[in-house]
Amino acid sequence: MGTRRHVFTTALLATAIAFFTLGIVYSRRSDASMHASYDARLDQIRAELTKSESGDGAEPTATSGRMTRAKEAAALTATARAGMVAQIKQDLQREMGLLPVNLLRDRRSSFVELYAYDNLGKTNYGTAGYLGRGYFITVKHAVVALREDDDRPNTRSITSIKVMYKGREVPAKVVDFGDADVEVHSGDWAILKTRELDLPPLRVDTAFPYEFADPIFRLGNDYSKGIILATGYIGQRTANGLVTSLTDGHPGVSGGGILDQRGDLVGIPIGRMQGDYRFSFILPMRSEMLRKVPTYEPSVPPQPQAVATEQQ
Repeated sequence: MGTRRHVFTTALLATAIAFFTLGIVYSRRSDASMHASYDARLDQIRAELTKSESGDGAEPTATSGRMTRAKEAAALTATARAGMVAQIKQDLQREMGLLPVNLLRDRRSSFVELYAYDNLGKTNYGTAGYLGRGYFITVKHAVVALREDDDRPNTRSITSIKVMYKGREVPAKVVDFGDADVEVHSGDWAILKTRELDLPPLRVDTAFPYEFADPIFRLGNDYSKGIILATGYIGQRTANGLVTSLTDGHPGVSGGGILDQRGDLVGIPIGRMQGDYRFSFILPMRSEMLRKVPTYEPSVPPQPQAVATEQQ
């Protein structure tokens, strides 16, 4: 009995060892097969990469000055991406009413602080925009003594006018002005003349449509603290030829510039609504305002393109 049990146990152990050995052999063969499959796949990927870099299956070369087809495609893709980004930026600027910073800086240097001294010992401050060859545009009420609201005889007169240029006062004289006898009037404009100054002249657009909610930029001598930028939107046209705007009308900005999205001078701020600095009045640029400025060329409205018709 004991001998049979010993024999059975020995046989069972031998069988187990045999199956274990077969499992190890099979596992090693499977691992080898899997590694071989991985190596083959890696070799295939390397071959495909080499082919794409060379363009035609040949070995890649390092020829100076020439680009493989893959590199040319990459360059074209980068160019297309750059163009798309530039277009998106342009669309955003147009939609949000933005101007490039360098253009704003250039336009800011076209405006100067204006100071007028009267016979009563008072000094008034405002803004003037440079038109080239020593000519400036500003508001009439800053350089000419207009009548008072109560119709009393006006004893005030302007004795001298100065513009600030590189930290110094430069004398100016009035060479032309509109028919305004009160402030915030369609004739409230004036042209000044100084010696020729090294300032970038403004481009003038007298054909700006002033559509409701158009974005605008205002540059002016805000509270006599220098030329300050503000943004806003077009409101409504008024019966006396002005335009309302959602743009601050702080003291000193009168005579400054209203710019469109191209940076062109399309109007000048001339005043604000009574008791509210958030709303102001714009005087749109007109050709008659520049009749004595030799550098001015009238704006030509865009003409509709004629449609060519084929003769039958």
